[in-house]
Amino acid sequence: MMTHRDALEVLACVRGEQVVVTTMGSVAIWPQLSDSPLDFHYLPSSMGQGVPLGLGLCFSQPGRGVIVLTGDGGLLMNLGCLVTAAQFRVPLYIVLIDNGLYEVTGGQAVANASHTDFATIARGAGIPRVYDCGSRAEWETVAGEAITGSGPVFVCLKVQGELGKPTPTAPRPMAEQVARLRSALGAV
Repeated sequence: MMTHRDALEVLACVRGEQVVVTTMGSVAIWPQLSDSPLDFHYLPSSMGQGVPLGLGLCFSQPGRGVIVLTGDGGLLMNLGCLVTAAQFRVPLYIVLIDNGLYEVTGGQAVANASHTDFATIARGAGIPRVYDCGSRAEWETVAGEAITGSGPVFVCLKVQGELGKPTPTAPRPMAEQVARLRSALGAV
């Protein structure tokens, strides 16, 4: 099975000039793979709010793609964001890291994790393009296609859960991240 790091390494190779919003466990890994001013590490995050943040960035930066890395636990906290995102034809790429755990809050199992089919939920919410990958090879095959073109797009990546991981810290204070992203986007 693919690891969380495997999933993000593949994404880093095809990412392009999109904004990347990381949440929870991805915050610990993504800065090792990318230090672009277009990276925004959403911690402290209100779990489940990464997708709405990404959608807002799509509205404020028409045409610029936004990739949101979210976890299964966080997405369950706000499944309605999929229905909201599906209403708009914007380049929003939701990449779900599905490990079946609330990994960075103590490793608790996500309720009903083995029976929750996030790809089916995304399709039912109206997301027009949905990808479901259980291995690094599958993800490598579709990654370039998945994070380009019209959106919104939903990508479910099944990854190994890891117990004992601490809650990550963002590589920069929030105010610095906001200023850096605003500058990179040409915002005043």
